[in-house]
Parts: sequence; structure tokens; C-alpha cells
Amino acid sequence: MNGIEQRLKLCLDCHRVCRSEDTTCPRCGARVRTRLKNSISRCWALTLAAALLYIPANLLPIMTVSQLDQGKPETIMSGVIGLVNHGMVSIALLVFTASILVPLLKLLGMFWLLIGYYWGQDHGLSLKGKVRLYRLIAWIGRWSMLDIFVISLLTGLVQFGRISYVEAGPAIWAFAAVVVITMLAAISFDPRLLWDVKPDQEKKRE
Repeated sequence: MNGIEQRLKLCLDCHRVCRSEDTTCPRCGARVRTRLKNSISRCWALTLAAALLYIPANLLPIMTVSQLDQGKPETIMSGVIGLVNHGMVSIALLVFTASILVPLLKLLGMFWLLIGYYWGQDHGLSLKGKVRLYRLIAWIGRWSMLDIFVISLLTGLVQFGRISYVEAGPAIWAFAAVVVITMLAAISFDPRLLWDVKPDQEKKRE
């Protein structure tokens, strides 16, 4: 039995359980809805947009480091390989995780949740597993901006004319868009919808 059947609904701001007739949360005053309107379709659109932008974010150069007018554009992966070649394996691992692995896993996680909504509770992860996955995606989203933060610092600090300078590349806009859009996709997804999907065995009995 879900919250709707028990005439209850959850405040997504402070997580207080409210009565079905409440329009605002008694604790924090936020507007309370039974379910977010158009949550699945909005989340699908944002996740697909982020997946498309993930391609140029990794194929286009993200920055150019020039010394004495010599330098070449670097993609995220070529930058990681360069760090490994210079013996900075720990930094390379950090950049690879934050800039390539985390955004990819977030996209795969969002697709898994969306497909799992149609599959029902008898397929893939358990219901609690899906909720934990959603919470992980929502929590880890902010850390994907590490690469953008580092490049913005380098671009502002390393400007010594023709001697040495750092210039941001076109991929930075695509990468920033991927991070922001995946965060919006996680916000748009209503995890309460997972509890509305009944197991296939129960559907067959009906």
C-alpha cells in the first residue's frame, strides 16, 4: 500500500509526511504535491539532452596550455593520459573519475531508473536499491563540477602573455551543460513514482 492509498504525501523539501488534504507543508511551508507533474517525461528529455552533450564534452578540446607560444588543445582523456605520462597518477585518477566516470555513471543511473519505472519492481534492482541509487545520483551531482572549477582557476591565474597561458576550449560549455542538466534531471525525477509501480505478480492477480 503506497502513500496515496493511505491518504498521505511527502514534502520533498523537509521530508515530512503530510495529509492528502494539505497543500503546504506544516513544518517548512513548501508546496506539497502528491506527485510531481510530468516528472517522467521531463526527466527523459533532460537525460537524453545530457547524453547527447556528453559526446562533444569528451571529443572536443577542453583547454589549451601554451608555453612560449607552443601548445595544443587537450581533450579530457588526453589530459588524463598526459598526467599519467608525467607521473601524476593520483591526479589523473581524480580527473578521470570526476570528469568522465561520474557523469557517465549518473547518466546510466538515470536511464536505469527511468527504464525501471516501466519495468516494475520485479526487474533489475529492488525498490530500495532504486531509491538508494537515486539518492546517490542526487548527492554526487555537485562534485562533477571539479573539472570546470580547476580550468576556471587556471584560466584566471596562469596568464603570463606569450610565456605561458591557459585557454578554455569549446568542450567546457558542453561539459558544464552535462553537469547542470543531469542535476536538473535528478531534481525532476520524483522517486515516489517508484513506489506506485506494482510488481508483475500482483498485476497478474488483478
